[in-house]
Amino acid sequence: MRSTDALYGLGIAVILFAVGTLIWSSRRLNQIVNSEAISNSKKAQFLGVDLITTNNNNENSNTRRPEWRQHHAIDDSIPAPESGEGAIIPFDLSVNFLQLIDKAPGAPPEPPLAIDASKSRPEEDFLPIVTPSTINFRWRHRARVGSSYQDASKIRAYRIIVRRYQHTTFEESHWSEKNSSVTVVWDSGKVDIIDNNSDGEEGVQPHSVKWGANDPPTVGLILEWMVQIFDNNDRYSTSAYTKFAVGPEKEDDWNGEWIVHPHDMNSFDTTSKLHTKIKKFGDLHTECKNWKKRRPLPLFRLKLSSEELNMEEERISSALLVISGLGSFRVSFDGVPLSTSGPIDPAFTDYSKRVMYRGFDVTPFLHGSEETTINHVIGVTLGSGWWDHRPITGMAKPQFLPRGPVTVIAQIMVTYASGKTRVVGESGKNGMANWQVTRGHIRESDLFTGEIVDLNVLAAMEGWDTVSGWQSEAVDLINDGTDPYQNINIWVKPVPYRTEVTHDERKQQMALLSSALSNSKAKKYPKRKQVASPIGKLVPSEIPPVMAMERIAIGKLVPSEIPPVMAMERIAPDEIHDLGSGRWLLDFGKAFSGMLHFDEGLPQPIIPHDSTYPRGHGFRKEFNSDSFITVVYGESLELTTGDINRVLVAGMGLHDGGYRHKSKPEGFTDNKACFPSDHDKILTQKDIYVVPKKVGQGDKLYSNARQSHFTTHAFRFAEICCTSEPPRNVYALMYRTAMQEWGSFDSSSVLLNGGYELVKNSLRSNLLSVQSDCPHREKLPYGGDLIANSPSAMHMFDMSAFYKKTIRDWMDAQWDNGAYTETSVWQDLNDYAGIGKGAGETVWATAPPVLTVRHMQHYGDMDLLEESIASHTRWLEFLNKEFDKGMEDNLGYDKKLRTYTGDGEGLGDWLALAPRDTYLTHTGFYMAASRCVAYMSYKLGNLKMQKKSIALAETIRNRISRLYLMNGRDTFTYPMTQHPATPGPEMSLFARIVPGKKRCKVLKNWFRRKGEPWEGDEETLFLKELDPSYAEQMTKAGILMKDRRSGEYLFSSSQWQGFGEGIFGIRYALKTLSDMGFHHIALRKASGVGFATTEYMLTHNATTMWESWWRSEDVYSRNHPMLGAVAEWMSSSVAGVSLYPTTIGGRQVLFWPRFPKSASMLRFASAIQGTPVGDFAIAWRFENLPEDKSGYDSAAVTIRIRLLIPPGGGKGILRLPMPVSKETKIHISHKESFPDLDGIRNEANAKCLRRRKKRLGFHWNWEYDRTKKQWYTHKSGKSIGTACESFLFDIVPNYQWTKQVEITHDVFSRKDRELATGFYDIVISNWQLEQEVEGTGRLGDIPQYYDNEFNAGPYCNDEETFDWHIDDATHII
Repeated sequence: MRSTDALYGLGIAVILFAVGTLIWSSRRLNQIVNSEAISNSKKAQFLGVDLITTNNNNENSNTRRPEWRQHHAIDDSIPAPESGEGAIIPFDLSVNFLQLIDKAPGAPPEPPLAIDASKSRPEEDFLPIVTPSTINFRWRHRARVGSSYQDASKIRAYRIIVRRYQHTTFEESHWSEKNSSVTVVWDSGKVDIIDNNSDGEEGVQPHSVKWGANDPPTVGLILEWMVQIFDNNDRYSTSAYTKFAVGPEKEDDWNGEWIVHPHDMNSFDTTSKLHTKIKKFGDLHTECKNWKKRRPLPLFRLKLSSEELNMEEERISSALLVISGLGSFRVSFDGVPLSTSGPIDPAFTDYSKRVMYRGFDVTPFLHGSEETTINHVIGVTLGSGWWDHRPITGMAKPQFLPRGPVTVIAQIMVTYASGKTRVVGESGKNGMANWQVTRGHIRESDLFTGEIVDLNVLAAMEGWDTVSGWQSEAVDLINDGTDPYQNINIWVKPVPYRTEVTHDERKQQMALLSSALSNSKAKKYPKRKQVASPIGKLVPSEIPPVMAMERIAIGKLVPSEIPPVMAMERIAPDEIHDLGSGRWLLDFGKAFSGMLHFDEGLPQPIIPHDSTYPRGHGFRKEFNSDSFITVVYGESLELTTGDINRVLVAGMGLHDGGYRHKSKPEGFTDNKACFPSDHDKILTQKDIYVVPKKVGQGDKLYSNARQSHFTTHAFRFAEICCTSEPPRNVYALMYRTAMQEWGSFDSSSVLLNGGYELVKNSLRSNLLSVQSDCPHREKLPYGGDLIANSPSAMHMFDMSAFYKKTIRDWMDAQWDNGAYTETSVWQDLNDYAGIGKGAGETVWATAPPVLTVRHMQHYGDMDLLEESIASHTRWLEFLNKEFDKGMEDNLGYDKKLRTYTGDGEGLGDWLALAPRDTYLTHTGFYMAASRCVAYMSYKLGNLKMQKKSIALAETIRNRISRLYLMNGRDTFTYPMTQHPATPGPEMSLFARIVPGKKRCKVLKNWFRRKGEPWEGDEETLFLKELDPSYAEQMTKAGILMKDRRSGEYLFSSSQWQGFGEGIFGIRYALKTLSDMGFHHIALRKASGVGFATTEYMLTHNATTMWESWWRSEDVYSRNHPMLGAVAEWMSSSVAGVSLYPTTIGGRQVLFWPRFPKSASMLRFASAIQGTPVGDFAIAWRFENLPEDKSGYDSAAVTIRIRLLIPPGGGKGILRLPMPVSKETKIHISHKESFPDLDGIRNEANAKCLRRRKKRLGFHWNWEYDRTKKQWYTHKSGKSIGTACESFLFDIVPNYQWTKQVEITHDVFSRKDRELATGFYDIVISNWQLEQEVEGTGRLGDIPQYYDNEFNAGPYCNDEETFDWHIDDATHII
């Protein structure tokens, strides 16, 4: 089979703009702005900041507003949306980092609805919800076409108007002047920021603006807001209005309570016959018995009567439904789904600490009713999610998560025309009589094993969430629940959620298991009858145990802190293959997370030949009378069979090794508790659509199948079995958290572009409300992974809300002794590698403070610093108290490293090919924790803590330096070094650990390192099954080496033409090389070929980043962004745009393009970096290259650079590399006015899309001939890696440019140049190209660079500047 790439792969972000389905991504990046200058003192940039910063992104809401709404003001004092002719246009409006989402870009077609379903539709897919005490407004900026750079240079003032949202069903008369006083909630007036800016910079937009009215808004209000920006000429531009709502904040704001199916609640009651007694914690066999009694999953519904809604004949102004459901929920109103989100909603948190709720504007359904006497029905469908998951354990350990029966809480907050509000339809309490619950069509849902959908029940219950489908009264329980399938479509009254387990009790239980608490200090608790986990965030002592039985300790729910997980792309299969016996293989060209969607349903199933189903496609014996169709998902194909490789994506790593039984013995999963009997010993990503055989009309029932809802699968391939023909109009839905993509990179190098796409596709797959390691096996947020690839994620996506939520997750997980955990929800993973007492491995556990500092640098959120610094300080105090003792007693290190020979206890530079220096990473991140607290204290003005933590950081730095220079070799390695380890000099140089006076020697000695042979299992087997002629060719190319003794071929890793580093060393190596004058070597590493390169992955058909540099068929994931630091280096160093180290809120950007020695390595590069200010962009290219490519190593050429700096406070710092020729001249000019960037970009995008359709990217791959058992090369064009030049070069160079200014002297003097808002053209003439440095070959070192006489350049001559400064967020670690 030929494996191919997706025609519409979106990894090269330029394509993002052209893809029509990504509406808001396209719209946002179509606003890459140009702006003006700013002041110079970088210290003033972050002193005295008391506001917040940033924007989230989604599509503008004005697309669905009626015409008159866009052009008519409420009264003369309020400007109409998008009015004015100011030079600076505000866009991407957000509240609390959240933006309205009209419709998910990849949303599937509306499912078949009941005949009596409402004709009304929700106005949005995601409505941001805030609480009265925390409302922060943010927006970004772009320049108006034709406006002058002077006018866009500064913001003189802003004005915010917030008003009650008026729905489109209102008549225009409701907007009359007499109502304006009611509808306007807050008008900030014109706020001058030229002379009065609390952020300390003249003409710079504040990081955020807090709610400014005297009174907070009323809970339940649905509001909309706009912002007016006044440019440097005092002319204004006005944004479109965008919508948000005010949700419950205090416990008293909630009239509803959590409700449950009575049988589900009984399964957690030790006094109930339905509960099987659990012998001890972790008794998963018994847990499984109880879990099965809670299947099929319940459906809840509420009937709203007209009497309840109507109040004194007042007209309803708005109605806000606030709701949450554990595990996951989807909600409908009168039979119409209110959102296309669903797989993981609410977001994954520790639900015993914090649960998020959603808000939905249901006003259109009430206004859409012609009669005021009509009733309404709200339906809630639930999945298991992370709450009531299948009780099975492996590499992930869900048994440590809180667990309870699936449950829902809801209420509707109605606002009337007079402004009065009222709560109706609350779950539980006074509203319980109006709620019903039954078991429904989802037999099972699980995030690891998939979903089983009963199509017969689905059809039989059509209209269950409409008024016509409502039963007048709920019936009493008709059985004891031991056979839950008897309760399908039997509507009963729900009961309140109950537990006697307090929050303190659960917290203590976990602390004891993690060793964060000793048994001697544990409190004794009585034996509990109700044993479900507590929910929420309330302090347990506020509710005594007796009250816990009467009123569940729900605590404080919080509004959704991040956008929901939504369908972000709809992907058609590239190829469909008939595997025989009714089995169909669909290849979607790239890997992602999601599931299949059948627009026209499924065809009729068939029974395969001799009734034997292919492995993985069977169904359980207890349901063997049912007909069924299975969908199995995977990211690669099994080499020996051509089937989907289920082992590689096995949930929790639970498998028997597959066909070869190589990594696991046969029978490994035989006795695993709750292992599904139809998964054939491999925990499989699998959806099943079922029709009981006794039921007729199978054709019609299967045609109703659409998709699974409460699970996600990671896949490129999907097998459907067994049908006589493939489904018609089948698509894949790619799901992730719906934040915007606002970073891109492109270059002339297919290898660099391909590597960037691998990383972006992996990150897309792993942003499912947490940033996971892999989207199928563990699905967990690991701290080390976040430290390694958060710079890439923050380049590619707007992570402002997402990472704020992530930091809060870790704060929730922090033990009372101050220790942070390895994952943001404790899972007892690799605690052995930490210093003990509940602490995760030191690097992994230091993720929260490191991420907080990076968040500040990117988004300027001072509130987050204030909220989190106490937790981060407790972590530092824990380290200060326990580190030395834990390193010695728990991990076996001696203080002077006299016995340390590398690879000690710890994870270190994980999955490196070279030995891992775990002492350095443990201690280095102890230092980083100290620096982080110092940085945050400095920003917050806490001088005492600042001095204390910076002194501790210096003490740790000096300790490392003393030990790592002790051997006198100046290699910065541990004293008893036997073999170079990682990360050694690269991390110590990047993080400014090496003393300045030793910097040059350490840097030069680093080039002594060499590559190593590799004898991994799959590579060894590959060579045995490789034709000798290929082996000879690969040896000549330096990709293989020949063992002198055995004569056997071997793969090898290269130090300077590939990677031996692990997840942290990659970034340190590439950034250090590029920053210190050896960018050409960094380019060689990143664009190397052969083993341990991204090219190696591409040759094996990778579309996402692998977990390891080596190939794995049965252990290591092939969708894992852990090695993804390479992507941020591409944008920051290859193209040359990154955040300035001391900036906050992304206001200052460093333009520092580095060029190759030879044009044969690279001819052009470009990148876009989104920030809260707007979009910065850079593009450079070699011009006047000789026609004869032999001159690419010696010609004198021109380099042209284009820069974009947005208005609103954007500042660019230009730093150019030192020319090698004294003949080089450098000139700069800028546009007098801003061109039509959107139109030019659209044309460039269309051209690039045409190139991708022609598959001009990576051009070959290895294929395996299963008959001959031999590997061979297959030439096949792919879209991945396709090179597209930046649209910035499509702007005519000689139109309205200012006179060129020469800046040659500044560059030769190594002076940075500050640039204001604008669009710039820089011309470097007579740039001398050179030959690339080869060293001693792919495996060798680079002798000329460690020669004593070699001058390593100016970067070795600034010893005094080689210290870490307290305002430097980039080099903290």
